[in-house]
Amino acid sequence: MYTATLIAPSGALDPALAEALRNAWGGGDLVWLSPDEAAEFEMSCVPDTAEASWGALQDQGVDLVIQRTEGRRRKMLLADMDSTMIRQECIDELAEVAGVGDQVRDITARAMNGELDFEAALLERVGLLKGLPDSVIAEVLDSRITPMPGGAVLLATMKAQGAYTALVSGGFTAFTVRVAETLGFDENRANTLIVQEALLTGDVARPILGRDAKVAALREITARLGLSPDEVLAVGDGANDLGMLELAGAGVALHAKPSVQAQAKLRINHCDLTALLFLQGYSRDSFVTPEAPARA
Repeated sequence: MYTATLIAPSGALDPALAEALRNAWGGGDLVWLSPDEAAEFEMSCVPDTAEASWGALQDQGVDLVIQRTEGRRRKMLLADMDSTMIRQECIDELAEVAGVGDQVRDITARAMNGELDFEAALLERVGLLKGLPDSVIAEVLDSRITPMPGGAVLLATMKAQGAYTALVSGGFTAFTVRVAETLGFDENRANTLIVQEALLTGDVARPILGRDAKVAALREITARLGLSPDEVLAVGDGANDLGMLELAGAGVALHAKPSVQAQAKLRINHCDLTALLFLQGYSRDSFVTPEAPARA
């Protein structure tokens, strides 16, 4: 069996639209996970019109996810950080302070869309930060970095159900440590900026954590926990995330770059990170709210 999940910003999912799709596809009972926000129904196979329907729903501001019903509630979350668990790209924010913001943002956008080699692009951008005081990192974290909406609830809800959570970023440990602690991740991995005499040297420690390292992290962590990749929900937005999105049982491209959306099986474009709970079958009244407001 397969489950089709329709998700829209709160109050924006027309019940008539959900009913019409269910009827057109001969689905089972329509179950509302959140009134006028998220609904799902089961069906015996994936319709031939699934991709066309996805495109039509996108035009109406509605996300559609189709996946096998069995096992869709995952036991591990593997998440990218930049533009996924936080709204920003950390290196772009550092570059803005360094006065090379436009140049670095252009390289970042091209690298995340798969137009440039990730490692080469990372080294080029980090090189432009040479001489920047490392104290700027704390300033950027305090004044420029904000969590992606729904992230704290996603973590708290999955962890309440026993899931393990890992933050794996092509960015920097100076940021992932704070973000992981703030949101409640069990572990984090990223690249390390090299600092000498309180100044960035314009380089990072080797090996560089890129696409292959994210795949390796998924394999290593699941092996350690006695899980299979099928039990993992992975989420990211860039080309360097595609490997882990393809390997995970559920790989979600979140507000992703065009080349990533073209290859990802599951795509969320209109909703926040709580959509990752809806597509696992969680209803909004089962969401867990963190004890303290999240702050990156």
